[in-house]
Amino acid sequence: MSRYPALPEGLAFGGDYNPEQWPAEVQEEDVRLMREAGVNLVTVGVFAWALLEPREGVYEFGWLDAVLDRLHRAGIAVDLGTPTAAPPPWFSRAYPDAFPVTREGVRVGAGGRQHACSSHPAFRAASARLVERLAERYGDHPAVVMWHVHNEYGAPLGECYCPASTAAWREWLRRRHGSLDALNAAWGTTFWGQTYGEWEEIDAPRWSHTAVNPAQRLDYARFANEEHLGHYRLQRDVLRRTGKPVTTNFAGTVNCKSMDLWRWAPELDVVANDHYLDAEDPANHIRLSMSADLSRSLAGGAPWMLMEHSTGATSWQRRGIAKRPGEMRRNSLAHVARGADAVLFFQWRASRHGAEKWHSAMVPHAGTGSQMWSDVVALGRDVRRLAPVRGARVAAEVAIAWDWEAYWALELEWRPSGDLAFRERVDAFYEALWREHVTTDLVHPSADLSAYKLVVLPSSYLLTEASAKNLQRYVEAGGHLLVSYFSGVVDENDTVHDGPCPGALRELLGLRVEEFHPLREHESVTLTGGASGRIWSERVILERARAELRFADGPDAGHPAYTVNAFGGGTARYLSAGLSAAGLRPLLAGLADLAGVTRPRDLPDTLELVRRGAHVFLINHGPGPVSVPGVSGADLLTGAPFTGEVPGGGVAVVREETF
Repeated sequence: MSRYPALPEGLAFGGDYNPEQWPAEVQEEDVRLMREAGVNLVTVGVFAWALLEPREGVYEFGWLDAVLDRLHRAGIAVDLGTPTAAPPPWFSRAYPDAFPVTREGVRVGAGGRQHACSSHPAFRAASARLVERLAERYGDHPAVVMWHVHNEYGAPLGECYCPASTAAWREWLRRRHGSLDALNAAWGTTFWGQTYGEWEEIDAPRWSHTAVNPAQRLDYARFANEEHLGHYRLQRDVLRRTGKPVTTNFAGTVNCKSMDLWRWAPELDVVANDHYLDAEDPANHIRLSMSADLSRSLAGGAPWMLMEHSTGATSWQRRGIAKRPGEMRRNSLAHVARGADAVLFFQWRASRHGAEKWHSAMVPHAGTGSQMWSDVVALGRDVRRLAPVRGARVAAEVAIAWDWEAYWALELEWRPSGDLAFRERVDAFYEALWREHVTTDLVHPSADLSAYKLVVLPSSYLLTEASAKNLQRYVEAGGHLLVSYFSGVVDENDTVHDGPCPGALRELLGLRVEEFHPLREHESVTLTGGASGRIWSERVILERARAELRFADGPDAGHPAYTVNAFGGGTARYLSAGLSAAGLRPLLAGLADLAGVTRPRDLPDTLELVRRGAHVFLINHGPGPVSVPGVSGADLLTGAPFTGEVPGGGVAVVREETF
């Protein structure tokens, strides 16, 4: 993650460009319009395999030569894609056994995308041959500043259950476990009589009429992630020989459950993420912020790229709801506020054909006389004015733990409650902090936590002994930790930690849990402070900890609900109720103050305030104006001194005065 593309000075602005869908006269118009909008980077070739290699081993590059030369003459840089997410019809016909198979045994067909298994030898060989030719032909092309491998690994193809995957799975298990004895121990195969005596006896964890061994399923999720990563590395290693940075676009950091992006991020030269709003979520701007914060965290704090988002409606949600006036601008600049050095869209020009023809674009079906086009051109001006922000970092004093393996494990079958969901708790804690104007990083629980004044574990059902010891060292050194319910209860093999829950965190929290009490669908419990919670209650027995709040009613009435344990130089707190974001706010605000977290006061929770380097981003998601005391300096977006007020729906980016 140390190499950023050699772009023109300032931030990147542009999008996914598919000139192969259009005649020559439209392609000429595209370049003129790109210059009008201030576009300086486009992604090309992501789905063009069938045109680049129309028959196996026969390549046609002339059309792409012309596109790249035209863009270069216009001063527009190119992020050149490898089109392996769209295998051509000849490949599907020649290698029908490369089609993915679902867990239910259904073979995926052609006509969409990602319809080849990443484990299949023929697919890997064909991918490598094509990428070798692309690198050879375009590695020195002056328009090409970076490479874009595949498209959105894990969406839609996560796990594959074809014969090639099953064979690769057994080899992966040999490498991971070393012996059948070790595998049997890790998977607990004495339960339900599953002990294996030969490697060939092990099948993929296909659909069954009852729950399948959770340790086996957890390993299969790891395996699938590594197989896709192997397909990426195969291409990246070829492309890196050109000396230009290589990336792939994550399919939404917070939404792509199937890929462990902590494993992926170190393999990329620059982190790139796609983000699309859930149009019907009234707090979707907060989910956007979390996605951006996770992207920045995956990049280790370095600048990252917003590779795709939408100017308006998407084509694949149940309702294609257009963005409200000013929403595209707020969305784009919120990503920049949280560390993005690129604002790119899918796509440049709205398609007339195919599955995404009703997806919004920079050039919409309504054309350049539309409000959308005017807004795109205006956003291009904004992005150019934000050039001084490039390369600046965002500092966070609070971290939220995020672990994809805990995500996978928690949401397997037969947990104590069907309402347990990884994102439910993470979203609630993140939203509470966001509304308190606290900028957060998202971290793996094994990461270095020493820079943070407060760390929150909202959903760490799976927690290794090593991660638990890391948290213990953090608190001993003076850190403040808040743990939510049903955390630290199993290890990396989904085996319950020895002794009472929360096993790995029992000593640190100074308590034990005697019994879980999941709540009925519409049931809630009240705490002595007045807050109410859903989903969960439990019988907490204090050892060294003390209770700060208790359950006022429900199955654990009178028993501790919110506890604190002094440990070394810091504190470890435990919350055993499912409070909403609103219920969490006073707890987190008080804890942030105790930990000495810097945050503004007396601002409405519709205002987003983020500091990036010397600049303060102020994004007003509410309809009315907001006064922001204590911030003064020049507004980069207007060039004038900041008035102290952000209009409804407006944005200001203030370079703070220093004395």
